[in-house]
Amino acid sequence: MVLIRYSISFFLMLLVVAVPATPVRSAGKIIAAVFSSDQPRYREAHRAFIKSLANKGFDRDNVEFIVQNPNPDPISWANAVRKINAIDADVMVTYGAPVTLAAVRESVDVPTVFVDVYGPVDTGISRSMTTAGRNITGVSSKVPMATLITALLGVKHVKNVGVIYSSREVGSLVQLKEIKRIAAQHGFSVTDVNVPSFAGLDSALNSLSSQVGCLYVSECSVGSKGFEKIISVANSRRIPVLSQMPDAAEKGALMSLEVSTAEQGQLAADSAAKILGGKKPSQMQVLTPKKVELIVNMRAAKSLDLTIPFQVLGQATKILK
Repeated sequence: MVLIRYSISFFLMLLVVAVPATPVRSAGKIIAAVFSSDQPRYREAHRAFIKSLANKGFDRDNVEFIVQNPNPDPISWANAVRKINAIDADVMVTYGAPVTLAAVRESVDVPTVFVDVYGPVDTGISRSMTTAGRNITGVSSKVPMATLITALLGVKHVKNVGVIYSSREVGSLVQLKEIKRIAAQHGFSVTDVNVPSFAGLDSALNSLSSQVGCLYVSECSVGSKGFEKIISVANSRRIPVLSQMPDAAEKGALMSLEVSTAEQGQLAADSAAKILGGKKPSQMQVLTPKKVELIVNMRAAKSLDLTIPFQVLGQATKILK
C-alpha cells in the first residue's frame, strides 16, 4: 500500500512538471510598439500616439504599452516581431519601413499599424493606399520629392546631386530611386553612396564632396545620427544639403520637405482605436498626413552665398531667418 501511494504521488508530480502553467493575461489591452532604429522622429511619433490614444479613452489604466527598440538589422527586427506575436498583443505598432516589412514577412496574427513608412506601396508593404490587403494598415510619410528638387533648381543649377542612402532601409532605397527618376527628367546626374553603418560616413562624405553640387540625405538611421557631421562637412565645401527628414532645415539643411511626426502618431492612434473597437485593418485605408512643409533656411543660404528667389520663397510654408 505504501508503494502504491508513492507511485500515485510521483505520477501526479510528473503531471505538474510536464504541463506548463497557462500564462495569466491582464484584463486590459496590450499595445506593443517596435522601432526600426533609435531615431528621434520615431520617439516623437510614439509620444503623440500614446497621448492621442489616451484622449480616446485608451490610457495606462486599461492598456499595457510595450516598447521594443531592437538593433537595426533584419534578424533583430524579425525577432522583435515574433516576440510581439507570441504575447498575442491586441495591436502592434511598427515605426519605419524596415520593421514593418519584417512584420509582413512574418505574417503575424496581430493587427498592425505602421507609422512613418515612406511609400507603403513602393516598398511592398501595402497593395494600395485604399487597403493594404492584409492584417495591416497605417500612415504613409511619402511627400512629393519633385517639389523639393524643383525648389533647389530654382536657387542653384546643379549638374550632379550626391545621395547618402542605406541599402538596409527600404524607405531610403525608395527615395534614391525617386530622385534618380527626377534627375532623368531635369537633366542632372546622381552620385549615390551606400552607408549602411555609421563607420562609413566619413568616407562617403569625402567621396561625395569632391564630385557633387548638392547633397541629398535620405531617411536612414546613419543620415539621422550623423546629420550634424554631414552639415559641417557640406558647409566647409560650400555644398547645400537637402532632406525630407524631420527638423533637417532646423539642423542646417538649405531646404527640407517634411511631414509632421506628431500628426503621424495621431493618425496611427485613430487607426489603432478603430482596431481596438473591432474594425479589421484590411477594411481600413492607409492614411497620409495633411501637414507638409517646404522649409527654406535663409541662414544656410547666407553662409553658402546663395540668393533665394522670391518665387521659391513663395512656395515655402516656413522660412528660417
